[in-house]
Amino acid sequence: MKLSDHLAERLEAACRRINTPDFIADDPVQFPRRFASQPDIEIMSLLAAVIAWGRRPQILKDCEKLVEIMDAQPHRYLMSGEWQSLDPRLNIHRTCFGSHLQYLLRGLRAIYQRYGSLEEFAAACGAPASEAPAWTLIQAMQQVMRDENEGAYCPEVLPSNLASTALKRYNMALRWLVRDDGIVDMGVWKALKPSQLFIPLDVHVGNTSRALGLLERKSNDRKAVVQLTEALRRFDSHDPVRFDFALFGLGIEGSEL
Repeated sequence: MKLSDHLAERLEAACRRINTPDFIADDPVQFPRRFASQPDIEIMSLLAAVIAWGRRPQILKDCEKLVEIMDAQPHRYLMSGEWQSLDPRLNIHRTCFGSHLQYLLRGLRAIYQRYGSLEEFAAACGAPASEAPAWTLIQAMQQVMRDENEGAYCPEVLPSNLASTALKRYNMALRWLVRDDGIVDMGVWKALKPSQLFIPLDVHVGNTSRALGLLERKSNDRKAVVQLTEALRRFDSHDPVRFDFALFGLGIEGSEL
């Protein structure tokens, strides 16, 4: 796949245009950015990413609901166990309910009890040494979640098909936590480098990437994530995922494709 200098210039220009502080107000990244402590940032990043699918206005509304449920103290809420009294039927976001949130928080509390932070857990499970950090992290989280939930799976919060899933929401959360350009993403993790990240691939990013000649694979799956990220690394091997902003912006603008 030949990638032109013209395409590189378009991507760079779109990054400069989209990756600005103005982006924050209409994106779920605004929610973890409200917090100062790393545990609060990690927990809110994870929860916001879990429900980051569907219409953006509804995602933002339901992230706000989560902040209110936790009384704007994610780590305290997690460790206190107050979530155990949630109505399992409470709608959190679309097909995600109180019972799904309880499942996730039950496992997440065990992680924080043993490791103190999600970053330390990621380091302990081998994500920094992995060729696919997000998939390694989620596989390790799956095991903890099952152990803490009597062996049950919960695909509403953790996909089980790791061989094929694009892990869009979790690659997005890692982008927030690892990238450190001081603009939109927060860069609180040091265990991973931006060069190790993979593009958060959804339908819109996939379609835009194909229109630009960056992606040949038709399915928006794990292989497509790898293919697209490898293409973007040819433009910037140190921080390929920053082009997520460009692909998002070009997709919205449409006329530039």
